[in-house]
Amino acid sequence: MPDIFAFTDGACSGNPGPGGWGALLQAKDGETVTKERELKGGEAVTTNNRMELMAAISALEALGKPSTLTVVTDSAYVKGGITEWMAGWKRKGWKTSAGKPVKNEDLWRRLDEAAARHRVRWQWVKGHAGHPENERADALARAGMAPFKPGRAKA
Repeated sequence: MPDIFAFTDGACSGNPGPGGWGALLQAKDGETVTKERELKGGEAVTTNNRMELMAAISALEALGKPSTLTVVTDSAYVKGGITEWMAGWKRKGWKTSAGKPVKNEDLWRRLDEAAARHRVRWQWVKGHAGHPENERADALARAGMAPFKPGRAKA
C-alpha cells in the first residue's frame, strides 16, 4: 500500500488581502511517486492563516475515501492548532485559554471534521527552505491567489 502525503501551503498579499492556498497530494511507494494531484484556490480578501487552513482542509476533503496520510505544513499555526490547542478549544466551547473566541473557528471546525475521516500524522517543515514539495505547494498557493490580486482582469 502506498504512503500518502499532502503538502500544503497558504499565501497572502497583505494580511488581510488577496490570498491563495495550494496542496500537492502524492502517493509514494518508497521514494517513487506513483500518483500525484495538485489543488489550488483563493479568495479576494482573507488572511494567511485562513489560507493555510484551507490548504489542509482542501487536501483532506479531496481524498475520496478514509485514508492514512501525512499532512506536511510550514504553518506552526495549523500544526499547533490541530495537534495541541483544538482539544482545549472544544472543551471550552471554542474559546481560547484567555476566554476569547477562537479566531477562524469556522475553518477549525471544518478541518476537525475533515481530519476525523482519516488517520492523519501532522508534520511541520520550515517554509522557503528548499523543501521541493513545500515549494511546489507554495507555488500552487501563489497561483491560487493570482486571479484575486489587484490589476488582474476579471474573467
